[in-house]
Amino acid sequence: MRVGLLITHIRAEEKTLIGAFRAEGIEPDIILDRDLMFNLNAGGEQLAPSGIAWHDYDVVFERCVSTSRGMYAVAILNQWGVRTVNSFQTAQICGDKLQTSLALASAGVPQPETRVGFAENTALEAIDEVNYPAVLKPVTGSWGRLLARVNDRDSAEAIIEHRQTLGNYTHHTYYVQEYVDKPGRDIRAFVVGNRTICAIYRSSPHWITNTAKGGSASNCPVTPDLNDICLRAADAVGGGILAIDLLEDEHGNLLVNEINHTMEFRNSSAPTGVDIAREVVRYALYGEGVPV
Repeated sequence: MRVGLLITHIRAEEKTLIGAFRAEGIEPDIILDRDLMFNLNAGGEQLAPSGIAWHDYDVVFERCVSTSRGMYAVAILNQWGVRTVNSFQTAQICGDKLQTSLALASAGVPQPETRVGFAENTALEAIDEVNYPAVLKPVTGSWGRLLARVNDRDSAEAIIEHRQTLGNYTHHTYYVQEYVDKPGRDIRAFVVGNRTICAIYRSSPHWITNTAKGGSASNCPVTPDLNDICLRAADAVGGGILAIDLLEDEHGNLLVNEINHTMEFRNSSAPTGVDIAREVVRYALYGEGVPV
């Protein structure tokens, strides 16, 4: 098989992925996103920066740091009939929190109460509806950046005014969620195809528990309830290789918070005991028909 690994640079995850491909007897072609230049009229016979025609790849595994670069690249490649992991459909939905929420709502997957407004007055109305405290999020973004918990009307007005004045057009879409009083942790579950292969608790005294913000990781058992909601959420956004972030409410109910289509897992293999890189590489190569 011929595999292209589309990356921005080699991080810890990419190192383990390259090792996992080599363990399967495959040396992936490393393709840097900064070297991409697509002739949209040429089709899949166009050469990749590796010197190989795009349509000669069995799969291109997209691992770009930039959401837009990765999403547009897989859009072009899918249009040309090149298989990518993940697909453009999945990347487009997961790369936008509003579209993710729409997909989850359509599939009946539990999630926090969510409102969207496009102006200062409707943003404040949305916050009033979910009640204080509420969480304001950008519709695009990751690593817990630009999240804001607003505890009262004054703080809400200040943040909205700031975003209205300085933000770009995406910051003028006001995505508002209820604040879920979680038990000092959230859950990140890893879905590969039709399996939830493992999950971690991300714990922190801060309300943002991302490991990128200093949260600590420990193993979370994959219960039938957790597996069920994760697979339903994955199916809602198109499936593939996904990291699903969930919250536990005060009654222990699980709510899907976000879904990541270019997942990071450097802090997750050790506490779970699962070789995540091997699992995702074997799915990328063989799909659901992973050989024993």
